Amino acid sequence: MGCYTMPLPVMFLCLLLNAWGSSQDSQPQYCYKPLGSSIDTDGDLLLGLHTQIDEKKQEWLWKNYQYVLAFYFAIQEINKDHHLLPNQSLGFQLYNALASNSFTLLNALSWLTGDHILTTNYICQTRSKSVVVLAGTSSVFSAEMGTILELYKIPQLTYGPFDPTLNDKEKFPSLYQMATSDSSLAHAMVSLLLHFGWTWVGLLVSDDMRGEQFHQDIQAEMVKRGVCLAFAFKLPETKTMYENSDSSFLYWISISSANVHILYSNIRSLFTMEHLGVYYLTVGKVWLMTAKWDIVVDETHHMLHSFHGGFSFSQHKGQIPGLKTFLKTVNPSHYPEDFHFGELWFHFFNCLPAGSGCGHIGICRPNVSLENIPGHIDMLTVSDSSYFVYNAVYAVAHALHRVFLERVEMVFPEDTAQPLILPWQLHPLLRRTHFTNNAGDDVSFHKGGTHMEEYDIQNIVSFPAGLKLLVTIGNFFRNGSDQALAIREDMIEWPVGFKETPTSVCSQSCGPGFRKQSEEGRTACCYVCVSCAEGEISNQTDAEQCIQCPEQEYPNLNRTHCLPKMVTFLDFEDSLGTALACMALTLTLRTVMVLGVFVKHQDTPIVKANNRNLSYILLISLLLCFLCSFLFIGRPNTATCLLRQITFALVFTVAVSAVLAKTITVVLAFKAMKPGRTMRRLLVSGAPNTVIPICFLIQLTLCAIWLATSPPFVDTDAHSEHGHIILLCNEGSITAFYCVLGFLGSLALGTFTVAFLARKLPDTFNEAKFLTFSMLVFCSVWVTFLPVYQSTKGKVMVAVEVFSILASGAGLLGCIFAPKCYIILIKPERNSLKSFKKTTGSKGI
Repeated sequence: MGCYTMPLPVMFLCLLLNAWGSSQDSQPQYCYKPLGSSIDTDGDLLLGLHTQIDEKKQEWLWKNYQYVLAFYFAIQEINKDHHLLPNQSLGFQLYNALASNSFTLLNALSWLTGDHILTTNYICQTRSKSVVVLAGTSSVFSAEMGTILELYKIPQLTYGPFDPTLNDKEKFPSLYQMATSDSSLAHAMVSLLLHFGWTWVGLLVSDDMRGEQFHQDIQAEMVKRGVCLAFAFKLPETKTMYENSDSSFLYWISISSANVHILYSNIRSLFTMEHLGVYYLTVGKVWLMTAKWDIVVDETHHMLHSFHGGFSFSQHKGQIPGLKTFLKTVNPSHYPEDFHFGELWFHFFNCLPAGSGCGHIGICRPNVSLENIPGHIDMLTVSDSSYFVYNAVYAVAHALHRVFLERVEMVFPEDTAQPLILPWQLHPLLRRTHFTNNAGDDVSFHKGGTHMEEYDIQNIVSFPAGLKLLVTIGNFFRNGSDQALAIREDMIEWPVGFKETPTSVCSQSCGPGFRKQSEEGRTACCYVCVSCAEGEISNQTDAEQCIQCPEQEYPNLNRTHCLPKMVTFLDFEDSLGTALACMALTLTLRTVMVLGVFVKHQDTPIVKANNRNLSYILLISLLLCFLCSFLFIGRPNTATCLLRQITFALVFTVAVSAVLAKTITVVLAFKAMKPGRTMRRLLVSGAPNTVIPICFLIQLTLCAIWLATSPPFVDTDAHSEHGHIILLCNEGSITAFYCVLGFLGSLALGTFTVAFLARKLPDTFNEAKFLTFSMLVFCSVWVTFLPVYQSTKGKVMVAVEVFSILASGAGLLGCIFAPKCYIILIKPERNSLKSFKKTTGSKGI
């Protein structure tokens, strides 16, 4: 047969070998017998493998040839196994299906009829056909093949990624998927994202049912675990170079602030527009993808540096014993009928192994193997699809073995001797097939219920020479609701441009002491950091809410943890408490001294004038006023809380009413000098002195009502002073408290008014002016006290009241008694009746 009657791939090699041979010998030699698109070997039962080794434009997909080698290895093992299919041998039909949707149906019909003329429903060849077909690295290819194969009830086992649409038994009853559902893939990917703190990611999925299902699964998991999508795009499963397509996703990839992108699609979709992709798919992004990334066309190897440092997820698979050794030792001389194997060898090594039958092509060195393939293809790392091919061959072998066992049990010796099996007979057996492969993994087509799923996580490493490897750096386990992630970070190679673990967040993390506040119109991952409010803390990164400190604790300055508050009060040891105590003690001693002076000089005119007894009462009440201030200083307790305000109110009522009585006495004394008996009788009878008990009883009544209804009690104030719990006396009924103060204020105001009206009465010992001035000081102090008291908190408020007590008492003491003491001690000559008469006469009284 001449080269011009051969299929195009075969013709290409023939021309190449003719040219080589013509330079060495005048007689051309052909190393390979052309067999068309199908490569067959003999066997009692045939298995068909449809794979895509080259495209219609003659560009080779050599990585896919690993599927063929795994197919060879499985058949070789089974043929040597004395327990599985004894006395039966497996042969195969290898069919190179062009990687083009437009030729899929044509390829399937060509294989079924055995003729390129496509005589429908006729088999134009004498040899038998395969009982099953292993086909499909892509869902589209599997679906279109399944449409034709279903007409003949030929079982189809797909070794591509799992697709839920192919699991529809009403539409594809004869199709079986070797891959299991990626139901936990979304959990695995999100767990890896959270492990590295990546909460802002891009998503690219295939534009099909499988991609849509994954999009829903991972988005639901992201929402549940706080990860957000920066963008999401659907990629076509396959496109030709010249087909119109939307390239906007390339732009979004380049400008997105997300440094991590998830890819759930055949990577070939990214290279349909190479002239655009070479500018956008560069370094600086971390890619997360499924292990199906190895289904990549050869001509895109110059772009795969874009995926260096990315991660590939694949369902865990055991190591198939002997397969790696087989891949290292196999060569075209072992399968001389396989034209494609020889072409692969010649393409990479420019030679052929000894015994290949080509005398005019250089013989390779003995140590040349697939392990030495240069460049970007790793033929020794077993891909998911190669593993599925291996399992598929064994699944068919177990089903066939069961057929022969059933024939023996039914005692049909003629059937046992006749190996002919119709394809449709395998369906019930395939559905029940369940076995453990040589790698120790369970294989079946009827997985049900919950089962443990395990994913291998591999790091994609690209070397400058073009070689790409998958290095296992971790695992993910999931069994029901339990899941676990294990990562070896020290083994990870990051993309070029990252010297440490990359970050991929929309907003930088909020440290302790801050909380996240969402921005309107943006996702939950985009937020601003807001400091915790007063009294709140956050002790973790990216806190959603701040935590309120207990009342007994307060936040530290950074608002990262709570500290116990110190109990404080107006203590004698405080500088403020000490100052007030010293002032009270000084005023008390001064009052005692004044009282002593008055007692000692009680018979002098200045002491007798204006009612000596009222002076004693006033001095004693002032003494008690100064002493009652000590009830406000020190640790509050029930007794001091009950006594301090009541004592203050009663003794000041006595003091002010005594001043009022003295003022009335001055007025009556002046009026008594004029004709008339009424004023004199009032003055002589001591009527002014009754003012004191009347006022005292009124104030006592108010205090009794206060104590009966809502008395003061010990309380704490945890808010007025930062870091402190103030121990204080709660006034109980604020109304009663202000009624007591109101009565005292009214009494003081009335006293001031009377004293003011009597200030100009002519009398040498007339103390109306001093009484007026003393009440002015008294009223000024307490008028100032009220707003200051309301505006302060804690122990300062108590200090303000103590100061007001001391200041007002000092005002009364100083204004009323200081002038008298001055005359008694410094000017005693003026403290006599003779001096009094002389002064009176000079004034014409």
